Amino acid sequence: MFSGLNKFVKVILPKRLFYRALIIVAAPTIILQLIITVVFYDSIWIKANKNTTRSLVAQLKTIEEVYQNDKKNLDFFTDSYKNNFNFEIGIVQEVLPDISGERKFSPMDRSLRRELKSTFGNNNYWFSTSKFKNAVEIKIKSENEVIEFLVPKEMVSASSVRLFVLWTTLPSLILVLIALVFLKNQTRPLVRLAKAAERFGKGDYVNDFRPSGAAEIRKAAYEFDRMAKRINRHLNQRSEMLSGISHDLRTPLTRLKLQLEMIKQKDISQNMSKDIDEMEGMLNDYLQFAKTQTKENTTTIDLANLFIEIKKDLKNENLTFLSSEKTILKGRVSSLKRCFENVINNGLTYGEKVYVNLYKSSNRVIINIEDDGPGIPEDQYKNVFKPFFRLDKSRSLNKSGVGLGLAIVEDIINSHGGNIQLGTSKYKGLQVKISLPF
Repeated sequence: MFSGLNKFVKVILPKRLFYRALIIVAAPTIILQLIITVVFYDSIWIKANKNTTRSLVAQLKTIEEVYQNDKKNLDFFTDSYKNNFNFEIGIVQEVLPDISGERKFSPMDRSLRRELKSTFGNNNYWFSTSKFKNAVEIKIKSENEVIEFLVPKEMVSASSVRLFVLWTTLPSLILVLIALVFLKNQTRPLVRLAKAAERFGKGDYVNDFRPSGAAEIRKAAYEFDRMAKRINRHLNQRSEMLSGISHDLRTPLTRLKLQLEMIKQKDISQNMSKDIDEMEGMLNDYLQFAKTQTKENTTTIDLANLFIEIKKDLKNENLTFLSSEKTILKGRVSSLKRCFENVINNGLTYGEKVYVNLYKSSNRVIINIEDDGPGIPEDQYKNVFKPFFRLDKSRSLNKSGVGLGLAIVEDIINSHGGNIQLGTSKYKGLQVKISLPF
């Protein structure tokens, strides 16, 4: 039971901290105002109106009885009530109006109708509280005559409802507005911290982040900044180490190539040259992997223009770009270009033609790169993303290297907050589906 209630509360509650904090602040104030309003309305205002209305009807009954007992002194009678009670009294020879002047949902009318009915009986009275702005018109049937009264509204309604509603709601609104301002200032540092973490998770270097807000939020932001700097320092050290090792190994490889040229036994020389070429290809892959970790600023990218640029650089007529839809996203141009070129080059190496299709979903852009090559077995889809994994049977995605091709591609896509999937293309080859947020 409690588990279901807990789930229901989680569903109806807002997801953002700002609105949850606003509920915590505003809900007690609103509930308190409602309680005060109900208590006042039920215990004070309604009872006061009831007593006021009962007193007024008793006076009207007294006036009606006095008039029936002494009709000769009518002028003195009406002038006395006008001067002392501000009543306007008139005697007319007519019948009560057929159309009722009551308002169905008015507490004042309901209270006045109840008292007049209990005092004068049904069909012996008529009143209207809306005909005049500051007065209530009441007609009482007395034998063959009708006594008309104009009495001030203050004698029917004990207090002004509008004024009461204004004084109960206005302070609440002011308090809620003040709470909105303070909550906005308190949640803004959390939003900035979340955006900085999102940028850092996508591989962007966060250099302009400054801790702010309450002490706890400042501490969390400060520790995040320290963590980001440590991770960046570690990545830079690893990249520099890989680059240094790769560059240092080029020198002895070059010397070995020169020495092999001087060997007279050509069979041995050729075999050793192949091994040296393979080692040099490995070093190139290491350098390419190190480049993906280098610092690069995030900029605005038009993917359509980027693929047009890639097609011009590759100068291959077998590459077909099927979409020209303009798609703008934020990312690192060199990294994404290297990623797409890697996948396209693999398709052109192991197939004859490569087709690139670009389209948008609700908040992501989908890039489909398909070829007509031999493809990859489905049970190897996960393995080809592992570093140093080489698929030698039908298609090696890094033929001359050590198996870092798709590992580099996946690293770049993941660092941009996207994902990559492999499948079978409609051309019987490999389909590489890349999804990126924009």
